[in-house]
Amino acid sequence: MTEEEKAYFARMPSMLPAYTALREKLEERFPGLNVKVAKTQISFRSRYIFAMVSLPWRKNKQWPEEYLLVSFGLSYQKQSPRIVQAVEAYPNRWTHHVLVETREQIDDELLDWLEEAYHFSMVK
Repeated sequence: MTEEEKAYFARMPSMLPAYTALREKLEERFPGLNVKVAKTQISFRSRYIFAMVSLPWRKNKQWPEEYLLVSFGLSYQKQSPRIVQAVEAYPNRWTHHVLVETREQIDDELLDWLEEAYHFSMVK
């Protein structure tokens, strides 16, 4: 993990363990993974971005105070109670958002969705 990634979590260090778990598991599945830190998000790339993480930028009464927002793209709207929002940004390009509060929530289900997003990013 880079110092830039660690610095991204300065305002919410409690989310660093969840991010670390996610990053490590993505690196295991996708050797050669590229990570880019920007002001508002951290992107995971293959050929294109397939997943992003961000910290809360505004309050939502139904959401916890602290969380890691994991976002990924697919060609269809995936249905799950874990997905707090899905938006069709372009035709057949759905962006899904999952709230992660603990490293234990970086589980096989979420990782399988991210793997599906990875493969989708390779053919779009």
